[in-house]
Formats: sequence, structure tokens, C-alpha cells
Amino acid sequence: MAQAQRPLSPHLQIYRPQITSILSILHRFTGVALALGAVVFAYWIAAASYGETAFERANALMASGLGRLILFGLTFAFFYHFANGIRHLAWDAGYGFDLKTLNRTGIAVVAVAFAATFALWIAAYAAAGKL
Repeated sequence: MAQAQRPLSPHLQIYRPQITSILSILHRFTGVALALGAVVFAYWIAAASYGETAFERANALMASGLGRLILFGLTFAFFYHFANGIRHLAWDAGYGFDLKTLNRTGIAVVAVAFAATFALWIAAYAAAGKL
């Protein structure tokens, strides 16, 4: 008896992406990015223990366009993961499950992540006298 070839569960072709599913996937990606960022940070700090030449090389890498883009992305990943983690804590306490609140808090998490990222970078540039 031949079995029909059909999916075991509905797939992405059937469901339209929703803010909750997109933010859930982004939460996982930012978690992975932060783990990789910890390795980058460890390299940067370890370079200081290897001497002035190694640290200058690491600083030059982090100050390059690619390095700053990576640091900016890690900053966003940190603030997004942090804000969304607070949202998850509220869910663990049983709050915020109605659709209207899910959408509002999702938008708020993204807005907070962008605002905090830009605020930190602007403050850092201002403190460095580059503004």
C-alpha cells in the first residue's frame, strides 16, 4: 500500500508570517549572534594580554567599517534580546497573551531595541568627541 507524500504539519508556504513568529525567530538569531559576539569580545580582550601590537591590531579591526558594523549589530542584538527577554518574563507570569497586546509589545520591543542602540552609539560618539 503506497502512502501519500504529504507534509506532516503545515509549512511556511501555508502560514503568513506574523509579528510574533518573526520576533521569535529574531530572538533566536540574536541569541546566536550574542554568543558569537562573546567570542569577538574575548578576542578583543585577550589581544590586550598579548601585548601592544596585538591589541592595536584588534582595535584596528574593531575600528574598521566592518568592525563597527559588527559592533553595531551586536549592540542591536543585545538590546533586542534584552527587551524581548523582558517580554518573555511577562508571558511567564501569564500577562500579555491577547493578540492586541502581543502586537503592541512586539512593536515596542523592536522600537526600544533601535532607540537604545542609537542612543548608546550617539552617546559613545559624543563622549569620544566625534559629534
